[in-house]
Amino acid sequence: MKFELQDFLPYLLNQAAEQASIGFQQIYKRKYGMLRTEWRVLFHLGRYGSLTAQEICSRGGLHKTKVSRAVSALEAKRFASRKKRDEDRRFEDLSLTAQGKRVYSDLQEQAEAFNRELTRNLTETEIRNLIACLRKIGKQSADNR
Repeated sequence: MKFELQDFLPYLLNQAAEQASIGFQQIYKRKYGMLRTEWRVLFHLGRYGSLTAQEICSRGGLHKTKVSRAVSALEAKRFASRKKRDEDRRFEDLSLTAQGKRVYSDLQEQAEAFNRELTRNLTETEIRNLIACLRKIGKQSADNR
C-alpha cells in the first residue's frame, strides 16, 4: 500500500484542528479582539480560578512567552489582573476581573454552541469515542516524549 498524506493521522488531526480553531477564532476575535493564546488563558482562569502563569503553561501546554503576552493583552482589555504573592514576590496570581468573568461566560456559551455545530453530524456514541480516542492519542504522545 502506498503512503497517502490524506490518511496520515497527524496530518488529519492538524487539518481538523486548524479548521475548527479558525471557526471558533472568528467568534472571540470579532467579539473581543482576542488572539488564540488570549482566549486559552482566559478559559483557564475562568475554569480553574486564580492561577500563576506557570500553572497555565503546564495545564495548557503553552509557552511561557506566549502566556506572558496574552496576560498583558488581557490586562490591557481589563479582562484579567495580577497580584504578587505576599509569601513569594516572584510569583503572581492571575485572575479574571468582573468584566473578564462576563466575557468568559459569554464565550463559554459560544464555545458550547460551536461544539454542538461542529459535531452535529456525529452520533452521541461517535462524539464520546472521538473524545476518548483523542485523549488517548494525546496522552500517549505526551508519555512518549
